[in-house]
Amino acid sequence: MTLAAETPTTAFASNLRARRTKNNIATVVMTGCFLVALVPLIWLLWTVISRGWRVMVHADWFSQDQRLTQDWRTPGGGALHAIIGTLEQVLVCSLISVPVGVLAAVYLVEYGTGKLRSAVTFMVDILTGVPSIVAALFIYLIFIIEFGAGFAGIYVSLALVLLMIPVIVRTTEEMLKLVPNELREASYALGVPKWKTIAKIVLPTAFSGILTGIVLGVARVAGETAPALILVQYSASRNSNLLHGNQASLPLFIYSQFPNYANVGSKENAFTHVKEVTNNYAAGRMWAAALTLILLIALLNLVARLISRRSKVSN
Repeated sequence: MTLAAETPTTAFASNLRARRTKNNIATVVMTGCFLVALVPLIWLLWTVISRGWRVMVHADWFSQDQRLTQDWRTPGGGALHAIIGTLEQVLVCSLISVPVGVLAAVYLVEYGTGKLRSAVTFMVDILTGVPSIVAALFIYLIFIIEFGAGFAGIYVSLALVLLMIPVIVRTTEEMLKLVPNELREASYALGVPKWKTIAKIVLPTAFSGILTGIVLGVARVAGETAPALILVQYSASRNSNLLHGNQASLPLFIYSQFPNYANVGSKENAFTHVKEVTNNYAAGRMWAAALTLILLIALLNLVARLISRRSKVSN
């Protein structure tokens, strides 16, 4: 009788120990994978910060351009022209991409049926995998070759639109699917039209996730170099006109400084190379521009999180 009564307890204890062992193993493996994934991220951040902060904290960095400091031997100068160009290009891109992407996602989740929905989904899937240089070449073919337009920052924004829209569509679509159908049905039961239900209930409920998708889209396009290389030429001076003339951006600024850093001081010997690179001011400007771009994206992410937390509707 005693053995028969203790057998289920013993089996339960053995099963519990096995589950705890598996849980501990899974915890160790996941923690190890997380730490391994952190290594390149921390390495990257440390490299950029350690090599760029001295130039970035200088008072001239956010107030001057590069008109007088084009040469790698000349210290000083700032990134104001590149910051203005990046903000303008990304802002115009966002003003076009956000409404189109959100409305497309609303259509796919709330209204889409049949062949049209399949066609929209197919096009979004294609745009998701389009390289940035292909988007830039498409805009170049349409506006510069076919219409004879000159290089300008607005065309960079149009190329970035093609890259940003699929990110917003996919993230918004997933967030809308997470909204419980009970909320929609309760609204319909009260006689609220479908469009008002979407505008007043569905979208506010998914607002935090949609905002996160928008920030991801901005982060996706803010660092793209190919559209800037093809559709606008680098300018060391400030140009706030997106419709005319060359215009700098942070990715293009980094690209313009890199040849001066990489190709100087490799002719004589290792000692000379180290000495010349140490006195090469283009290196500091290059890393400072990279750090500025990272901080800009981080700031946008922080603002988006603060806005989502202050949202009146919680998920």
